[in-house]
Amino acid sequence: MAFYDDMAAVALELITEFGSAQTLRDVTAGVYDEISGTWTTPPSDISQPAQLILLDYTLQESGQQYAEGSEIRQGDKKVIIAAKGLAWPPALTTKVDVGGVLWQIVNIKESNPAGTPLVYFCQGRK
Repeated sequence: MAFYDDMAAVALELITEFGSAQTLRDVTAGVYDEISGTWTTPPSDISQPAQLILLDYTLQESGQQYAEGSEIRQGDKKVIIAAKGLAWPPALTTKVDVGGVLWQIVNIKESNPAGTPLVYFCQGRK
């Protein structure tokens, strides 16, 4: 889908221009052998650079439902992440490191027309 690939590139350009380069952090699950009681593959920290925009919610949005019963709380932030160039997509276990401040992703909406991710709209919480 060349059109949507171009759209993903435009989204990345705009978020790069108006946002900033930050870091997504997560932990791989690892593999635990219950019989031996040891990790065959231990969990490990992973990170990747990401272009994103961090925004405040408006007063109208605060206290409203974001998705599936998740409420927007005071202090939550909108995190808009460009999908193009990411090694892995954000998940509910992902933290966004913005200048040393960690924002836990508590909700994700993906813009993904025709199977091509463009951006991730996330709700971040300290």
